[in-house]
Amino acid sequence: MTFRILLVPGINPDRWLRVWQERLRDVPVELVHASPDEAVGLLRSGGADVALVRLPAAGDDLSTIPLYTESTVVVVPKDHVISVVEEIDAADLEDELLVVPLDDQLHWADAPGERFAGDPVPTTADAVELVAAGIGVLVLPQSLGRLHQRRGLVARIVRGAPGSAVGLAWVTDRYDDLTEEFIGIVRGRTATSSRGRGAPAPDATPPKAKRATPPKGKGGSGRTSSAKGAAAPRARKPRPR
Repeated sequence: MTFRILLVPGINPDRWLRVWQERLRDVPVELVHASPDEAVGLLRSGGADVALVRLPAAGDDLSTIPLYTESTVVVVPKDHVISVVEEIDAADLEDELLVVPLDDQLHWADAPGERFAGDPVPTTADAVELVAAGIGVLVLPQSLGRLHQRRGLVARIVRGAPGSAVGLAWVTDRYDDLTEEFIGIVRGRTATSSRGRGAPAPDATPPKAKRATPPKGKGGSGRTSSAKGAAAPRARKPRPR
């Protein structure tokens, strides 16, 4: 049996996979990669057991758990004025030309700045090429900025910009023990609190019998005051005359 996890670009599951391998060594994991537009359809068709996707993931047949929200960055050439600082405010983009690709994952509808009015830009990779050529800037989730990092470009945090939510999704009717186990892992449950297949077996060792404590005597010393059951006193040897 293999557990299949679908990933969209930019999402790194390594920390969760390490925990999975510790708890379920007999269940290998297969990573399935898909574009954001294809991910939900592939999950529904049975191409994966769960998916790590950007939210929202629409559909009444799906269950989702929000995991974290990524910061937004702006990608600019190294000689751009923005490159001299570590972070900027969203308002600092007011005078910039924004390149927005068709596969944009930020969906920042009211972003400041002017939109690139040339031919449609199909992908984020194409948008990065335009920025490298000195045509505009690109805003996107931080992990995608790292994924498309290249020489001559830098990424800077944009304060006040909307973030990109990442979550776990699965088809509700196909929920099983392995899905429960992965949910526990991404939520940070320990092995002892896990409710899935990787939960440790209960300890079958019977408890040790407690040693009986003798009743205390009147003096409270723990020794019996009765001579019954007491050891006989040792006889003294007669001393030679």
